[in-house]
Amino acid sequence: MFVKKEGTSTTIILVYVDDIILTGNNQKVIEDVKKWLKTMFDIKDLGELRYFLGIEVARSKKGIFLSQRKYTLDLLKETCKLASKPLGTPVDIHPDLKKGELIDNVGLYQRLVGRLIYLTITRPDISYAVSLVSQFMHSPQTSHMNSVNKILRYLKSDPGKGILMRKNGNLNIVGYSDADWAGCPIDRHSITGYCTLLGDNLVTWKSKKQNVVSRSSAEVEYRAMASTACELVWLKALLKDMGFNHDGPIQMKCDNQAAIHISTNPVFHERTKHIEVDCHFVCEKVQAKVISTPYVASED
Repeated sequence: MFVKKEGTSTTIILVYVDDIILTGNNQKVIEDVKKWLKTMFDIKDLGELRYFLGIEVARSKKGIFLSQRKYTLDLLKETCKLASKPLGTPVDIHPDLKKGELIDNVGLYQRLVGRLIYLTITRPDISYAVSLVSQFMHSPQTSHMNSVNKILRYLKSDPGKGILMRKNGNLNIVGYSDADWAGCPIDRHSITGYCTLLGDNLVTWKSKKQNVVSRSSAEVEYRAMASTACELVWLKALLKDMGFNHDGPIQMKCDNQAAIHISTNPVFHERTKHIEVDCHFVCEKVQAKVISTPYVASED
């Protein structure tokens, strides 16, 4: 990403290999940049952004809608799922991922999961399910492939589902952090989940298994808070590069009072020594007033 600031105008160029998005708040400057690029490279102007790297862009009075409908339909066609009965959820409440024989075509499983991972760019609703099946890329079993097929049948229910970036002037950043405790029945690792909002718009999200076994729910939640804090700090820096400053601490909401207490307590003791790096990172950001950690109830 390249940012050009000149007076009150801001122009942003996003480059991915040989695909370019050019945007800004001054149309004349945008046209000047396009003319300059044409003198340097052999480029083709495709006009208003409608499709980029498999992501469809649709504009309306409400805002900008991002989806991967064509990408999803192509995936369903490739896997012969267009005629399948759709499912209402992408994963069972307690999925059985321990039983089954190893599948023969490991490469097929890896390709399908890889394509599902890319689909989570606009489908936060499948992030958790995809994070589960992505844990078994090296030795997938029949139960894991069955879970992949359930995700595909869920996508069949609404292939054009995506995210709407609403029009509003609110650039306030808010993060939500959560985790289960020893939720994986195989190794008892916990799952981190977080999302960040810019105003009313969901902008980033993640569901990922933690890489260590935690001994308490507070420890699990605190590790999730550390991951969320990293994302919020990155998002704030990105907005600053684009010319938008976030005033005041960023709210990082959590439903665990013990984890919140650790984040505001600069004194470390035996019970938190093993997560001291995460403790120092989050506490440092809280004390510097980069983030704040208000409590939010689980049902909210």
